[in-house]
Amino acid sequence: MSKFSDAARARSYRLERGLTGTTGVLALLAGAAAVVVGMGLLGEFRAQRPVADPIALDFLRQYPEVTKGVAIALGVLLFVLGLRWAFRSLRVELRPDLVLDRTAGNGLRVVSGAVAEAVRSDAEGIDGVAKARVRLVGDEQHPALRIRLSLTDGAEVRAVWQELDKVLGNAKSCLGVAELPTAVHLELATVERQRVQ
Repeated sequence: MSKFSDAARARSYRLERGLTGTTGVLALLAGAAAVVVGMGLLGEFRAQRPVADPIALDFLRQYPEVTKGVAIALGVLLFVLGLRWAFRSLRVELRPDLVLDRTAGNGLRVVSGAVAEAVRSDAEGIDGVAKARVRLVGDEQHPALRIRLSLTDGAEVRAVWQELDKVLGNAKSCLGVAELPTAVHLELATVERQRVQ
């Protein structure tokens, strides 16, 4: 699998999930430790001790400038990481236009919507496909397709897959790209319920 194939899959929130999961696990462990110590399960002496260690508090009192500097640096670092995380999460997914000819004065640019519409139209022509939704994602150098096909009831998945492979081969040759990573999501089209009277 190409390293660019990730662009074809649903927008990745791996980093956000990882950070949120790690933060949640750490908070859960800290809370569980506090409950265990507070209930005296590790001994009465530990349950009655203050949360902040007196030795650590003495150190902080002895070196207030160092403590304030470290606290400010840590706060700024967390603030910057939080902003970066928020901007990355809110970033709009790119839909690249493809430049097929870069000749000065005669350049040819194909907008992402046109590519997606052409592939959608071809995909909906496949026998067994009720509806298709297509998006061109990634960037100009490494475009990728995301296709969602709604299949009719009783559609032959293998035949649909073979025809879709031809559609994608045609798209690659028309766009002049060697590879076009594609994520395909298959679903059954919903059938209208009929009321029995």
